[in-house]
Amino acid sequence: MSSPGRFQLWSDAFLKVVQEPETAAPLKAASLAEDLKAWTACLTSAVVASCGQLGWPAAAKGHKLAELPQAGQEYLSIDVMAFPVASDCGRWRLPMAAFELENHRTDDRVSYSLWKLLCVRSRLRVVFAFRREWDESRKTVDAVCHDVIGSLSPTERTEITGETAIIIGNRGEGETFPWGYFKMWLLDTNVGRFAKV
Repeated sequence: MSSPGRFQLWSDAFLKVVQEPETAAPLKAASLAEDLKAWTACLTSAVVASCGQLGWPAAAKGHKLAELPQAGQEYLSIDVMAFPVASDCGRWRLPMAAFELENHRTDDRVSYSLWKLLCVRSRLRVVFAFRREWDESRKTVDAVCHDVIGSLSPTERTEITGETAIIIGNRGEGETFPWGYFKMWLLDTNVGRFAKV
């Protein structure tokens, strides 16, 4: 039996964090109200906390990281970056994971976030987006895949290393939190499609 990939490890930690009452209540309220500024702030903290549970120090707006030679909150204008522990490598560590939390309602902005993450050398890349209804979510994933992954040559696509995922949040419509509020897709570079997980 093979060990779980980084996305599975991280998503398990993320789902645990967002179930904690101090995280779940404001995140659920922001989702239901479609307050995307609050949704992004809550989600940023949840992503940083989930990385922390895995021992990955993370930097994000409001979460300064002082473990690299240049202390910062957002590196390379990426919303959240997580790094391996210092004992595993040198002073200038490459990111373990990179996350973009796109709260804009257009698919072009989500496409830009995915493209931006694909330009980063990282073992895990995750784009978050918000859509009001679930039928919009699948359309967004399909459009973003066609737009970004479809622009790559077969060679470029198969050269993508690590794991790349899209997570779409919505209002939940009375479903159990967090499962009714987040759906996840993982990129299969062999076929150039995102598969729901």
